[in-house]
Formats: sequence, C-alpha cells, structure tokens
Amino acid sequence: MKEIAKKVKSDSFILMASSNEMRNNCLENIINNLNKNREHILLENQKDIENAKAVNISSSILSRLLFDDHKMDTVIAGIRDLIKMEDPIGKITLKRELDAGLVLTRTTTPIGVIGVIFEARPDALVQIASLCIKSGNAAILKGGSEAKLTNRALFESIRAAVLEANLPEHILIQLEARSDVGELLSCSEYVDLLIPRGSNSFVKYIMDNTNIPVMGHADGICHTYVDEDFDLEKSIRILIDAKTQYPSACNTTETLLVHEKSVPLLLPKLNKAFGEAGIKVFADKDIISYFDNALPADDTSFHTEYLEKTINIKSLKNIEEAINHINTYGSHHTDAILTNIDKNADYFMSRVDSANVYKNCSTRFADGFRYGFGAEVGISTGKLHARGPVGLEGLCTYKYKLYGNGDIVADYADGNKDFHFKDL
Repeated sequence: MKEIAKKVKSDSFILMASSNEMRNNCLENIINNLNKNREHILLENQKDIENAKAVNISSSILSRLLFDDHKMDTVIAGIRDLIKMEDPIGKITLKRELDAGLVLTRTTTPIGVIGVIFEARPDALVQIASLCIKSGNAAILKGGSEAKLTNRALFESIRAAVLEANLPEHILIQLEARSDVGELLSCSEYVDLLIPRGSNSFVKYIMDNTNIPVMGHADGICHTYVDEDFDLEKSIRILIDAKTQYPSACNTTETLLVHEKSVPLLLPKLNKAFGEAGIKVFADKDIISYFDNALPADDTSFHTEYLEKTINIKSLKNIEEAINHINTYGSHHTDAILTNIDKNADYFMSRVDSANVYKNCSTRFADGFRYGFGAEVGISTGKLHARGPVGLEGLCTYKYKLYGNGDIVADYADGNKDFHFKDL
C-alpha cells in the first residue's frame, strides 16, 4: 500500500500543474466512456443488487446501491457542470505589496492526495473522481464491497479516460480489499486528507485510527422546526419531501419539532399525510394522541439516525427550546425552520450551530449538486477548512508566494527599511 501511495503522491505533483484544458478533456472522456459502457455498468449493478438481496441487506443500503439510467444521467449532468466551472487552481485571493518591489500573493492550490472511503454508493465514485480531477487532486478510492462489481466497471471507464487525456497513470487508484483500509490509514507520509463516507461507527473508527487529517461527518441527524406562525400547505409538502424523497440520505429530516401553538393545526393534517406516505412516527407523550399508530419517543429516539421512513415528533414551548434541542441532539449537518416570521427565521439561522440552516424549504437541499458545485465528495460538519457540501473550493487549499529582488529580513530587523503594506 505504501508503494502505491508513494506513486500516487509523485503523480499528484504533475496533476496539480496540469492545465484546466487537460483536466476538462479528461472529464469529457469520462462522459463518453460512461455512455459507451452504460449497458455493461448497469448490468454489473444488477448483479450487485442481486448479491445484496441474497444476504438480506437493509433497504437503506439497497436504495444507495442502485445505479440505474437516472443515476447515470445525474452523474453525467454533474460532470458537465464541472466542465463549465472556472479553474479552481491558481486563483489569487490576496495580493499585497510589503515594500517596494516585494509582493506577496495567496494562491489556491490542490490539497494533493485524497483518500476517500465511501459506502455502497456507486454514484459517489464518479462524483468523487470527477471532482478530484477538476480540482487537480490525486485520489485513492475505496468503495463498499456491496458495490464491488459496479465500482469496478465505473472505475475502468474513468481510468481509461485519464490515460486518453495523457494525465499521469496513478492519479486515481481504486482499492477493493477490506484490508486495504487499515493500510491506507497508516500512509500519512503520502496521503494529505481522508474523507470517509459511511456509518457513524465507521467514521469514528477512521478518525481514531489515523494521523491523516479527516474531513466529513459521522451522523446525519437533521431537524425541521415548525414555528408558531407557518404556512400549513407548504409545510406539509416540505415535511413529506424532507422525510420521503430519499429516506436513506444523510440530509433527511429525522426529528420534527413543533411549536405548541401550531400543534392543533398541523398534527391532524400531518397524521393523514404521514399515514398516506407510510411514515412511522415516534411522538412525545403530550402529542402522541394526534397519531393513529405512533409509538412513544424517548431520549434514544432523538439520538437515532433512521435512514428510513421513520420520524420523531416533539412539541416545544418556544423557538429557544427548539434551538437548544437541535444543538444538543443534532449532528450539525442540516436543520430547517418553517415560519412566516422573518425575525424568528433570522434568530434560528444565526443560533443553530449547523453547516446548513434553512428557512421554509426541505433539508434535502443539502447537496453539492443542488448548490451548483457540480457534485460533492461529501458533507463536512467540521468547522476547519471546509463546511457543508464539499465541492471544488473545499478540495483546494492555498499557498503564499513572495516575489522579491534581493530582499533580506536583516534590513527590516536593523531598521534600515520599513514595511509599507499596500493591498494591490
């Protein structure tokens, strides 16, 4: 593994110096190869689906595992958007004259080598590989074993596109063996960043067993709070979307919080809508009677990421209680307020400590593609470097470049010269 990582690191220096045109040509090649090999890729995915069903894999993993024509078209649309985006490398974000003839710039640059370990989502492989190529980062990719055949077929198409674009051979590497993960975690000399995408326990395992910086999120416990004044019809539509549009996604609402004044108006309608949508409800004891088949919610419920058509519902006295609940039980991922009171929305959005905070819309919008990033390598709930959906900008860091003409520090330390800072 270390020899592989060493080759990736070496080729990463060539990739980061490549032109935007070369990287875009590679992305065009990926689109062509995916379309050319579409039938084979989808057939391999069906084999993965059948294998997963044979071992009674969970419904949430099955939904993530599916890679059909719609998902193929979606990832291709994401690549097309990436091609249209400006080059993220070499942007000057600061230019300052320190003294006459001594100029400092801060310039964006790729992170280097990124190790991405992701769950059974074949579309993630395409998104991650494309983002890394566009941002000039080399990548070591390890997908879930449930998607082994699909990932292999996708990677073959992508690797061929890399070679066709005359980019270095080792800028993208795919790992398949489970043992490779442990070995990858020890490659701090060659890997600059790890992005794990999987269960809470898996992400925590990665964080606890490596010296490589880790970016990502462990949980997706997202909330929607219905305020004391709200639009009933719009709120019902939003809540159904936030829970059912893709239940196994990390940005699905897991807990609904309702202001006590809104309970009599909202919950009878919600009981009917949730029943028709097949949503299972865990409700606080003071509101459980509003639902036909609800079970009592407890502290464990509010700590649970269901990833299925199940939701917690709790009533609260005021917006302050809602904010406190979210900051206590939430995973700092995505939380929303449904309200007609602008000042309440502003109050909520400034005090909820999450990467994404919304007013009057579904939590399902937390996504790099929907943000116009082209795609994402994942969602970060941390506060350093990148936060929220991580696209091109989050895959770049920066370096300082200082342009001088025989300048030395001694002149300034001795008082012979003074700095005259001037932003250019």
